[in-house]
Amino acid sequence: ADGRAVVCASLNTAHMTATTIPIQVSNGASEALGQANPDIGQLMRPGLLQLTALPPLALYVHIPWCIRKCPYCDFNSHAWSDTAGPLPEQPYLDALCADLEAALPLIWGRAVHSIFIGGGTPSLFSPQAIERLVGDLRARLRLTPDCEITMEANPGTFERERFKAFRTAGITRLSIGVQSFSDSALSAIGRVHDGAQAEAAVAEAVRAFDTCNIDIMYALPGQSVAACTSDVDKALAMGVPHISLYHLTVEPNTHFAKYPPVLPEEDDAYAMLDRITERTSAAGFERYEVSAYARKDHACWHNTNYWEFGDYLGIGAGAHSKLSFAHRIIRQVRLRDPRRYMPAALAGHALSSSDDIPHASLGFEFMLNALRLRGGFDLGRFTERTGVSVSQLDEPMRRAVAKGLLVRNGNHVAPTPLGFDFLSNLQEMFL
Repeated sequence: ADGRAVVCASLNTAHMTATTIPIQVSNGASEALGQANPDIGQLMRPGLLQLTALPPLALYVHIPWCIRKCPYCDFNSHAWSDTAGPLPEQPYLDALCADLEAALPLIWGRAVHSIFIGGGTPSLFSPQAIERLVGDLRARLRLTPDCEITMEANPGTFERERFKAFRTAGITRLSIGVQSFSDSALSAIGRVHDGAQAEAAVAEAVRAFDTCNIDIMYALPGQSVAACTSDVDKALAMGVPHISLYHLTVEPNTHFAKYPPVLPEEDDAYAMLDRITERTSAAGFERYEVSAYARKDHACWHNTNYWEFGDYLGIGAGAHSKLSFAHRIIRQVRLRDPRRYMPAALAGHALSSSDDIPHASLGFEFMLNALRLRGGFDLGRFTERTGVSVSQLDEPMRRAVAKGLLVRNGNHVAPTPLGFDFLSNLQEMFL
């Protein structure tokens, strides 16, 4: 993600420097290409797992360019300057189509329930390009009638003026990377917009879309509890139906990792989270996921599919996929550098890797996601989505219940309030 939460972030794990890169697209066979998708017959061969049903399927589309690389960002994003010429919209869309078509045999007959167009900053692409993208996807995929199509956008004036056109192009939900409404906070984290632009973008999104969400970060350099509260109160007052709230963390291979900012003390960060939960609850929001707060019927379908260990096909530079078959679950990663990805995708070789998820890892991977949901999950879903016996969870579940981090009622399991507050500790118990 989105903005993205932690698992959305795992879709784009490449760490790239903020350099301006010229793009040259070539169909030549001399290009260094990646791998082709595995043969479907190989994926259907007998294996250790026995899945009785396939989970819901989502599509992730990665558009990797942004105006400037933020100092905290570890997503696969690449700064683009006007001096490099216009963005290669049509060549990149051609590559996305070729990438999708090469992957279609892996998902034949399956309906797509949600689409998320992330980045980078997808709103840098013109509405005409986004309309073509949505049309290309609809022509090649079986979308459910209520398929949610989300696109990330930045609050800059240039992008905001396009919001209505994005709605007309087929986008049903906008996700805006606000991060803060404070000019000083935005400057401290290297954002390219200011507070006034953030407010204008949120107001326009609320007007133009039936549902939308914004990202807000807390525990920013120099931020007080009062300043954090002000950001949340402003978002609630503007009528936003969904807010994703993230603690700023310093990730490896980022500018902040090299030049660490001074962040608020841990006690202050906890006080901010308490205030966030208090304010959103009073406004009728439910904290349905560890970082997500929403009004009734405004939860993000796409992100929820990740937390429920659903399947997702990822296309675009650096995109990740998790796909289930009768006897195995695989992960795929696309080539990260758009200069390599585009010619490789056109040649049907967009992958950098495609591997089975090890049988022994499935329990942890499921719990890493499912424990993020406040409402928890039924143990039957664990077996259905992993093909693994629930007995693999018995011992760590007993320990987690004994420590007061988990509650089990029959076949239903959920984190306690303490487990939600110390989620990393709870998740680690299932390694």
